[in-house]
Amino acid sequence: MQAHPAPAPPRSAVTAASGGFVLVTGALRAVESLLLRGGQRTARRNAWTAVLEDRKRARARREAQSVLDRLGRGYDAGPEAR
Repeated sequence: MQAHPAPAPPRSAVTAASGGFVLVTGALRAVESLLLRGGQRTARRNAWTAVLEDRKRARARREAQSVLDRLGRGYDAGPEAR
């Protein structure tokens, strides 16, 4: 008896830069839909989206602070600038 080949992943998963992440995310969403009711699933997804947005804002703050620090060093004549 010959085994059937595994189905090809969706094209979006193959072309994504983080293809493995996309496949894992899809699998987790499938399990989530089996375990949670609609409202709980929506609440969890909204909470995760908020976490990701917080991370983006934190990264932007760090980058902005880094730029400000570099600019400040250029104008500072104190010993820290040397």
